Amino acid sequence: MLYIVGLGLGDERDITVRGLDTVRSCSKIYMEAYTSLLSLGLDPAALANLEKLYGKEITVADREMVEDRVDQVLSKAADTDVAFLVVGDPFGATTHTDLVVRAKKMGVEVKVIHNASVMNAIGVCGLQLYRYGETISIPFFTDEWRPDSFYEKIQNNRKLGLHTLCLLDIRVKEPTWESLARFKDHFLPAYGRDTLCIGVARLGSDDQKIVAGPMEKLLDVDFGPPLHCLIIVGETHPLEEEMLEFYMIK
Repeated sequence: MLYIVGLGLGDERDITVRGLDTVRSCSKIYMEAYTSLLSLGLDPAALANLEKLYGKEITVADREMVEDRVDQVLSKAADTDVAFLVVGDPFGATTHTDLVVRAKKMGVEVKVIHNASVMNAIGVCGLQLYRYGETISIPFFTDEWRPDSFYEKIQNNRKLGLHTLCLLDIRVKEPTWESLARFKDHFLPAYGRDTLCIGVARLGSDDQKIVAGPMEKLLDVDFGPPLHCLIIVGETHPLEEEMLEFYMIK
């Protein structure tokens, strides 16, 4: 049996009771560590905290293992109970849907244990969940690689008056205003320096940070360490506006 267990968003204590019972009963534990990270990170001390609570040794599954060598994990799950730990909810990333498909094709039984994810916890900022459009991912920009495939999706959401949740790469450095502004040469502008946005850091943790304001002013805010996401605000309901006031830059 392959158990895909959501860990939630904060630290090792955010696992559900059902998830914890499952992990403790499994003979092999893997933790996926490239689509997202818990706020405590994955240094040896953090990993030790997880292992102490779970009572099990954890094997960190990096991108190479998940995408190229996952059949080794699934082969073990054909003979014994294996837990695959995922930050947030198991279906918050398409990678984990692919894992389920591959397991079922190999005849491995799969059970999923859900948890909170950024997709629902983001409601804390005050914007109503059903007023969001397509969620996008913005990867880490380099001098040689500056993808723009996400921009058209922002543009479409803006046309419909919908909010856009932008999931930022788990590296510390995010795209700058200047990096984002370059797209005006290729597309009709979907946002500007004064567009209302919300910056969110370490959602679900005790030290989460939420700040709302014009896009340009958010550049001056120190959001601290990852995880980070950005919301480009669409048309707002009066109740949303009241909530946003609590997070607005003064």
